[in-house]
Amino acid sequence: MLLSMTGFGRVKSLWKNKTIIVEIRSLNSKIFDLRTKTPQNYRNKEADIRKILSEKFERGKVDLVLDIQCETDEPENLINKVLFEKYYRELNQLKNNLGLGEVDFFQSILRLPNVVATGEEEFSEEEWSKVLLTITDCIKELNDYREKEGQSIETDMRFRIQHIEDSLSKVPGYEPERIQRVKDRLRENLAQYEGKEKIDENRFEQEIIYFLEKMDITEEKHRLSQNCAYFMEELEKPEKSKGRKLGFITQEIGREINTLGAKANHAAIQKLVISMKDELEKIKEQVANVL
Repeated sequence: MLLSMTGFGRVKSLWKNKTIIVEIRSLNSKIFDLRTKTPQNYRNKEADIRKILSEKFERGKVDLVLDIQCETDEPENLINKVLFEKYYRELNQLKNNLGLGEVDFFQSILRLPNVVATGEEEFSEEEWSKVLLTITDCIKELNDYREKEGQSIETDMRFRIQHIEDSLSKVPGYEPERIQRVKDRLRENLAQYEGKEKIDENRFEQEIIYFLEKMDITEEKHRLSQNCAYFMEELEKPEKSKGRKLGFITQEIGREINTLGAKANHAAIQKLVISMKDELEKIKEQVANVL
């Protein structure tokens, strides 16, 4: 089973008069990259949240948003009236001393530290436990999403590996014609330079053997077939984290396809090679999104 690195989870839970909302998004990345957005009074818990997520996600770009909404009326005393008035008196006195005209200090004072409270209260251990449970549920929902995506990716990759194997199975059908073309071309070249009556058949056969050895694709076909089978075997394994290994196998598959194309010397085989390369590129795109 494969696990996609792309996923989304959103879970909402209730705690007394509060609604706890957790959202987690994940995207593909070579490393584990976490970004969190939490209420101000939960900032000291971000290290704990990071530890939990780092244990659940080996790699990928992960965004977590924690939102806690209070269902009661808006809290009172959001503005520190005593501090506001103190700032106002001092600024007004400074204005008079400097002989300035009318100045509106209202908005400026509201932006000063501690004048406007956040309205956020300290949370209890029971509330934190509920938040942790909500985060755990959200991780499960996200992983369910990633498993479904992984199944879709696996199905697609199986189809494309099968297409590569099908194309490879057609190559032997063109090899007799390919060999005969090499012989005909060599004979024509020798006849052109030496004349048909002067062709040394023994030398000609030696040249044929030399070129056929250079153009032999038996090993490439065998290794390509083996690597495709190895890729399918890895898909069968129960481990969910195998994106890197599949990536290495696709590199080997690509190397054999390229060598096969370089040695092909036959238009129909070249078309099959191009088709295999096209399928392999699509597989690489999918592997990049697999954990």
